[in-house]
Amino acid sequence: MPGLTVPVDLSNCDREPIHLLGLLQPFGFLIAVSMDWLIQHVSANIGTFLDCDPASLPGENLLRVLPEHAIHSIRGRLQMLAAGEGTERLFGCDLLGDNRAFDVAVHISGSTILIEAEPAAKSTAINPGALVKSMIARIQKTQSQAALYREAVRQLRGVTGFDRVMLYRFADSGSGEVVAESVKSGLETFLGLNYPATDIPAQARELYVRNQTRIISDIDAVNVAIEPPLDPLGRPLDLSLSLLRSVSSIHIEYLRNMGVAASFSISIVIEGKLWGLFAFHHYAPRHIAMEMRSGLELFGQMISFMIEARIYSERRQAEEATRRVHDRFLGKIVAATASVEALGDYADELREIIACDGLMVWAKGEARGFGRAPTAEEMPGLARFLNRAASSRVYANQELSILYPPAEAFVDRAAGILAIPISRSPRDYIIFCRGEVVRTVKWGGDPNAKVMTSGPNGPRLTPRKSFEAWQETVKGKSLPWTTSELKAAEALRVSILEILVRYNEESERFKLLASQRQELLIAELNHRVRNILGLMRALVSQSRPGANTIDEFAAIIGGRIQALARAHDQITSDNFSSTSLEEIIQTEVSAYIGSKASRVHLTGPDIHVKARAFSTLALVFHEMVTNSAKYGALTDSHGSISVQWRIDEDDQCRIAWRETGGPPVTAPSRRGFGSTIIERAIPHDLQGEAELRYRLGGLEADFTLPSTVFHRVEPEQARLAATTKEAARMAIAANPPSLSGMTGLIVEDNMIISMDAEQLMLDNGMSQVFIAASVAEARKIIERERLDVALLDVNLGSETSFPLVDDLKAKDIPFVFATGYGENVDLPAEAAQARAIKKPFASDQLIEALGTAAAAAV
Repeated sequence: MPGLTVPVDLSNCDREPIHLLGLLQPFGFLIAVSMDWLIQHVSANIGTFLDCDPASLPGENLLRVLPEHAIHSIRGRLQMLAAGEGTERLFGCDLLGDNRAFDVAVHISGSTILIEAEPAAKSTAINPGALVKSMIARIQKTQSQAALYREAVRQLRGVTGFDRVMLYRFADSGSGEVVAESVKSGLETFLGLNYPATDIPAQARELYVRNQTRIISDIDAVNVAIEPPLDPLGRPLDLSLSLLRSVSSIHIEYLRNMGVAASFSISIVIEGKLWGLFAFHHYAPRHIAMEMRSGLELFGQMISFMIEARIYSERRQAEEATRRVHDRFLGKIVAATASVEALGDYADELREIIACDGLMVWAKGEARGFGRAPTAEEMPGLARFLNRAASSRVYANQELSILYPPAEAFVDRAAGILAIPISRSPRDYIIFCRGEVVRTVKWGGDPNAKVMTSGPNGPRLTPRKSFEAWQETVKGKSLPWTTSELKAAEALRVSILEILVRYNEESERFKLLASQRQELLIAELNHRVRNILGLMRALVSQSRPGANTIDEFAAIIGGRIQALARAHDQITSDNFSSTSLEEIIQTEVSAYIGSKASRVHLTGPDIHVKARAFSTLALVFHEMVTNSAKYGALTDSHGSISVQWRIDEDDQCRIAWRETGGPPVTAPSRRGFGSTIIERAIPHDLQGEAELRYRLGGLEADFTLPSTVFHRVEPEQARLAATTKEAARMAIAANPPSLSGMTGLIVEDNMIISMDAEQLMLDNGMSQVFIAASVAEARKIIERERLDVALLDVNLGSETSFPLVDDLKAKDIPFVFATGYGENVDLPAEAAQARAIKKPFASDQLIEALGTAAAAAV
């Protein structure tokens, strides 16, 4: 056969250069010219249409075969083209100047201009443009995609007269299905049949995108060659956009096996990809004029837009519904603690976003399954398989066992998966699972029925000869993941990653804040411990001049230590009611300067500070008093402090601290932690104001408290409160509890504290006191001795004293707890009525608590 000979069989037909075969169908002729209009190639049948010898034309000027007016018309069409951008056409053109009408197609291939001409159809009353408009109008009235498909094939068969018109839709695999058909009565139907990808090779599908109509008028026609077949560089002519291009001998054989004598096709291209074809079959030779083919090409483009629009509309509706569910899911997860592990708590919402049979959350090596999904034992292997995929992409597969054979074990639960990676290292996933859907596929003949035989091109695999319906049962596959579902998965991946990143950032921020607070707490604790140790020594040295006896000295020191403990309780306690401003300041003064308290003068209305401000003010005035005792007016015997407060016209409390009579004052060269607290605590914690002025004659400080942190107490209320406190104190003084003649037990792991308590109890009349450092030791004493009352330290180091409660209650022995945790220590239920006193305890406080407990038990 003339032309470019290429040996082809079904094992290499996907690589067959069907655009370079060098053969044309004989219903027209071709002239290829250079950009300066010199003839390079002609079709071997050009002499049938022109009075010339094909072999003599290459190298000649085009004017030798075409008149100037025809070339002028062709030049005008070329102005509208760029290389590789399609074809321009002239219909009913007097191409040769002899009143014979030709339809002409012109396109550019590289540096070559290809001119194709075929005799024009005889004049008819049909206008292709008006016909297409009428066809589209009817199709637009359809309500569904299926109805659109049916009406389109019906219209096309009506205007072309072909025996069969099918709409053939491609799957992602390259195979296709006949989704609509209009067929001549008496012929078998192909509707619903599937055809394998090998029936239309990949390179043929590519050409269908570039050249969107294709006609084979007569499969038995003898094709004509290109003369010469190669250019001077040995290259064949590229016929990709040619309208006359012949087809592969394998395709001719395929059509002949189907009994088809002529065919025509119109491509449906959506988003730049071949979505489907209108395939026309006729069982006798049939030709469609170029003008009509051009009109049908326009029809195909418009149908493509309509199908794409409807697909987009359906997809958009599905995506909007998914987006609403997606937004609800995000709202829930953002409001909760967002973490990889917590995603499983939202399995129902995730399964609503993407339909599935089961869901698996794989996080930090742990699996949580919901519905039909792989087991926890099956997940590590699957996770390793997924780890080989890209970490930033959603992975989707509807036949997992093909690539991951162990998936055969759970094909009923996860034949197909859609995996969303939500972290990089370790790789975590949300995996949507779909079980196997066993289905029957009807093929147009057995796609595997290929026979080795001797065909026109020698021994090879030939196309199928049987196209009878053949059924195949498909197993191991799930329903496919749609484009909308893949988009939803990608959106979900991005959203989850954003939430997790934000959560991690928040976690890091909270960790940083916690670390800063811890550092601040350590600094404060270190500062206060140093102050306490210094104050202990100062208390001893400052209390000695005011005492005449050892007992008096011990009482003074003990009272001041107890006042100091109360001040620290005020700073750390969260469970106190409002307290008067005067009492806050007085407590600090009494705790730290003892006999010098008379040199501090407090004046102002009765104001009670709310609970949230109590610790801040106690801390500030603690620092003020401490600084004064160290460096200010209270360092010698002459200085004094005046603290006055008042309510101004804005209902704010103005506090004025004035020191006089002390040593000269200079501003500190270094700002310590105490100074920072004085200057910043009230503005920061209470939104008030603080100002320090280092005057030579004494420190001055002004503080402002907003009205939200205090309230005034009416004089009558203040008097009643004071009277109540005094009455309680006098009642205890009038009827002091007596420990005379009693026997007591002290359970305390600190020897010094236990010896101090023992001496207090003996000094107040007890006849005998037993001491134990552990629960076991205390139980022996309880079992052996007759006891009247017990003092239990809550924390005994490696244990608590709570186990002794049952032992003491069994012998009706009353008890009192002593604790460094405060009076609100969490006692066991069986000891809920017991008294708890705080360490360090004053002697009168301890004796009153023990005496009251013993008296209540009588």
